[in-house]
Amino acid sequence: MAASSASSAFPAFYQSRGPGRYLPTHHTAGPWSPDAQHFGPPSALLVRELERLADGGKRLARVTVEILGPAPLTELTVSAEVSRPGRSVELVSARLAAGDRTVAVASAWRLAATDTREAATADGPSEPMTDECPRASWPEAWLGGYLDAVEWRVARGDVAGPGPSAVWARQRVALVDDEVPSPWQRLFAIADSGSGVSNVLDPTRWLFINSELTVHLLREPEGEWIGMAAETSVGPRGVGTARSTLSDAGGTVAFGTQALLVRPR
Repeated sequence: MAASSASSAFPAFYQSRGPGRYLPTHHTAGPWSPDAQHFGPPSALLVRELERLADGGKRLARVTVEILGPAPLTELTVSAEVSRPGRSVELVSARLAAGDRTVAVASAWRLAATDTREAATADGPSEPMTDECPRASWPEAWLGGYLDAVEWRVARGDVAGPGPSAVWARQRVALVDDEVPSPWQRLFAIADSGSGVSNVLDPTRWLFINSELTVHLLREPEGEWIGMAAETSVGPRGVGTARSTLSDAGGTVAFGTQALLVRPR
């Protein structure tokens, strides 16, 4: 079922259609095509499903989203399970599908939560977030949808030009229906944007598409704004890597990486 005009106006990335079923709205559409989603919202939807599993006092420590194909703007199903149970360490997984086709799978390690505040290392400083941070102006070749559904402020660099950049971002819409997204859902809605924030190639001449997203988590972010400082490196044989440091106003909360397919258009 394709997104209707009514669903396009809905103020969320997804509408719930029953247990494990979700209809994307136009807010999920990515910068390359109006018919395929940016993988920020699907990543957050997978994390939402992982969070719905009973955790037994354990916390997410690492999440990897393997992107197996484009996520269409048609009804999706999502499911999750405990793949390897454990008292202190366990592996959980989730699957996102469009009909019979698996679009993405996520795997996550959950570790036993203990009080380590005494041993915690100091958070790195965040990029300053002030009223002077301008709104982002993305490359003209990129489409709206997801980019318009997030408020972007540039703290350093230029997201429309090549090189490392730092931004602050917050969702303008909910993830599912009118739910308030969890801290990790808000983080993953933004975390897949590292390669776009720090692109080093002319998007009219080059494709740079990530096949996965891996995020190592230190603590839950606080507040609506997610900070991202990102840089991209491109190798000589069609492979690149985008690295990002994710933060809130108090400092670093996570580290992300993306493996990139790079090729001429």
